[in-house]
Amino acid sequence: MGRLTVVPYPRGPQVRLPEDVQRRIKARVEGYREEMIEFQRRLTAISGLGPDNGGEGEEPRAQFLENYLREAGLPAPRRVDAPDPRVPAGRRPNLVLRVPGGDAPALWVLCHLDTVPPGDLGAWSGDPLEMRVEGDRLIGRGVEDNQQGLTASLFGLRALHEEGLRPPGDVGLLLVADEESGNRYGIDFLLSTEPELVKPSDLVVVPDFGLPAGDVIETAEKGILLMRADVHGRQVHGSMPHLGANAHRAAAHLVVRVDQALHEAFPASDPRFDPPASTFEPTKRLANVPNINTIPGEERLWFDCRVLPRYPLEDVLRVAREAAAGLEAEFGVCVALESEASFPAPPATSDDAPVVRLLGDALRELRGVEARTIGIGGGTVGLSGARCARRRVVHHGRQRPPTGGVRPDLQPGGGRPGLRLPICRAPTVGVGGG
Repeated sequence: MGRLTVVPYPRGPQVRLPEDVQRRIKARVEGYREEMIEFQRRLTAISGLGPDNGGEGEEPRAQFLENYLREAGLPAPRRVDAPDPRVPAGRRPNLVLRVPGGDAPALWVLCHLDTVPPGDLGAWSGDPLEMRVEGDRLIGRGVEDNQQGLTASLFGLRALHEEGLRPPGDVGLLLVADEESGNRYGIDFLLSTEPELVKPSDLVVVPDFGLPAGDVIETAEKGILLMRADVHGRQVHGSMPHLGANAHRAAAHLVVRVDQALHEAFPASDPRFDPPASTFEPTKRLANVPNINTIPGEERLWFDCRVLPRYPLEDVLRVAREAAAGLEAEFGVCVALESEASFPAPPATSDDAPVVRLLGDALRELRGVEARTIGIGGGTVGLSGARCARRRVVHHGRQRPPTGGVRPDLQPGGGRPGLRLPICRAPTVGVGGG
């Protein structure tokens, strides 16, 4: 097999592909176009919902991928499954695929197997599990998040394999479960079970974010705090409010006071992020009473807080509780504010990290774009992986793997119904980034 040349890089390794090798890889990847579309179609048809979202887990998807890898002649992935009695298989699959290379640091690509529910089916133009092609767009649940990254990674590896090229260092794929519900059975379980899997010198790419131009590398994430608020009052008939304690009214005041207090206490902005400030949004609310003429005695609602890395999440919870404290005496209710989930922001990856520079070089050479680094408010699977690695000193003294996220030519919107993914040269970036 051939071997790519590793050239000294100012702050790490740089892979420079000879022009003839670049042409061969590009031609092979472009030749996969119809097969990649069919791969996406078959994967979309397999539900990727975890039990927290009303599904049966990712096992059928994992089996599909194992069969595909075998048919493609790629190495069989190793299983590191997390026990979960809530799903029929009794386990949540995590696949580790590693292709041997040279002596350079290993490159890992981290993707997740699960998806979010389709949401309002009426907002879709068809069955979200039946992927279809409209013009140059793929439409279906999961085609963007995260099947595009998974597809790009697998076909990129396949191109190297079929061209007989040996990468300068090992190349690995981590295909994990449970990203959409907190990562407990996915990357958290994997890295807790095998803490030495990703070495301090390794490079990690997380294709779980992107913008339509394909010109961004995500290097920072906001912390995430999901707060639950419970308001306990006294239910009475609508004609006798003086005998009760209206939990609905108290909850309405709670939302306004907490929102105002958090924005006043944490006003900083950081231009890396869009939006640049921390956000504190009231979101889900449980139904209270079924009829109009009853004053509710119970309210439960949630806040979704995306917090700049400079602010500790425990401070956000403290300020929220202080803002809600006066409601009890004022409205005769009991209020409880709790953290339902908390994901502190990991330290940002330096713009000078080798993985960032390598990805920038790849985008410049293969796509003709100048990449810029940004931060995001949505938690990718990389946030949890970085959090697991904090106990180790990794790359330039930072306490996380040197991750970078590139997702080319994607439409922003996350879990929106009817999301459309352009048919593009995504795997070319996947190969170049490696």
